[in-house]
Amino acid sequence: MVLHDSNPPMEDPMTLEITHPTSRPAEIVDAAALRDLCDAEIHLPGEPGYDDARAPWAASVDQRPAAVAYPRSAEEVSALVRAAAVLGLRVAPQSTGHNAGPLAAQGLADVVLVRLGRLDEITVDAERRVVRAGAGLVWEPVVEAAAEAGFTVLHGSSPDVGIAGYSLGGGSGWYARKLGLCTNNLVAVELVDAQGRILRADAEHHPDLFWAVRGGGGSFGVVTALELRMFDFATTYGGMLFWDVAHTEDVLRTWAAWAVDAPDEVTTSFRVLRVPPLPEVPEIVRGRDIVVIDGAVLADDETARQILAPLRALEPEVDTFGRVPTRELIRLHMDPEGPTPVASSTAILHSLPESAIASVLEAVGPGADTAIDLFELRQLGGALGRPHPGGGATSHFEGTFLTLALGIAMTPERGARAHEEAHALTDTLAPFANGRNYLNFAENPVDVASFFSQDAWRRLTEVRATVDPSGLFVGNHPVPGAERESGS
Repeated sequence: MVLHDSNPPMEDPMTLEITHPTSRPAEIVDAAALRDLCDAEIHLPGEPGYDDARAPWAASVDQRPAAVAYPRSAEEVSALVRAAAVLGLRVAPQSTGHNAGPLAAQGLADVVLVRLGRLDEITVDAERRVVRAGAGLVWEPVVEAAAEAGFTVLHGSSPDVGIAGYSLGGGSGWYARKLGLCTNNLVAVELVDAQGRILRADAEHHPDLFWAVRGGGGSFGVVTALELRMFDFATTYGGMLFWDVAHTEDVLRTWAAWAVDAPDEVTTSFRVLRVPPLPEVPEIVRGRDIVVIDGAVLADDETARQILAPLRALEPEVDTFGRVPTRELIRLHMDPEGPTPVASSTAILHSLPESAIASVLEAVGPGADTAIDLFELRQLGGALGRPHPGGGATSHFEGTFLTLALGIAMTPERGARAHEEAHALTDTLAPFANGRNYLNFAENPVDVASFFSQDAWRRLTEVRATVDPSGLFVGNHPVPGAERESGS
């Protein structure tokens, strides 16, 4: 496999012989020399600011890289990549660090953590229906920029999730059963490769690389900007229904049966939530255990009402579904904002039979004594279950439901208990799982190959071996090069 570079390398005032001695002991690497070779802001262990710089959104994760860099442009990323390679350091891109656990678990003693938050420019091209966004951005400003122009993007369920990690790892949002994954609606990415070149990868330029990053994550380079397709609608029929936790069984059984055959126009999730007794939480749910169904319907109001009728027949305590601007859905899911310590486990299920429902009810239903603060089932199928024309490495999901069991790890003891109980619930549901993982939800090291078909995994390793033969880049869920995969 050969990736032809139709874009010339950026001019660089430094002439650097790029080698990457991956076996070089981390303790003799002088990360401070980065400051002499590039202009990015650098934080080193032991210096003021290092601890703040290395801290990810997932506050329970302790990542200790050789250096933390804050580049301000693609050109600074390019110089940083070249400098790291010369010094025998590896490079790990990160915007927010929502899913930092698998990265930290790999060991970062010889890694430059590249925090991308200062790459935050947004340009809306209404004629092309494309928004170009810096890779350091989170979803809220991108959603707002698209909405100001009358469009909608395929954003996630939280306003402060980074667009890069979300989009490169798949990205299943409120319109996914109709419009597919966010990653397959990327138009192009700007990326710094292992040689420090700034490339544009799209359907015509570096198509193998473009295929790989769309679902393959950060093992192929440092993405510095993304071009996202915008959709020509600005409202949807969206909202939530909720009940007291006492109604969990009826709601779960009804929703699970309804979700399998629901039309593509609707995308929902089912959740059992244990809401903390915090003053900023609305009084109606403060300190309560509740059951929630939330989502959106891409249809006219009457059709949407017909689609949701079986759920509304369960007489929810609160029903907020109605015609709303799509920009309002960015906080519909009530995900925590700001750094949060979490422990979680996830799986993709091919079915949810009676025995699986019984396991869920026992673990998180009424009266359960559990450290799991959130149990979620996301509705798959529709466009999510079909290969996307011209899609990337993650074209679709094979499965019916996506699960997430999560606890807030406010103390180490609470975190350990939440971790144990979340994984125990996932293990109980294993007979109904298809063996796949949704990597954006996998907060622990997993078998990365398990998310891909054999053909897709082979192609991913071939692309990695071609674009990064020396293993310079460290992905959160790493794709090895073909030579490593073969054991040579």
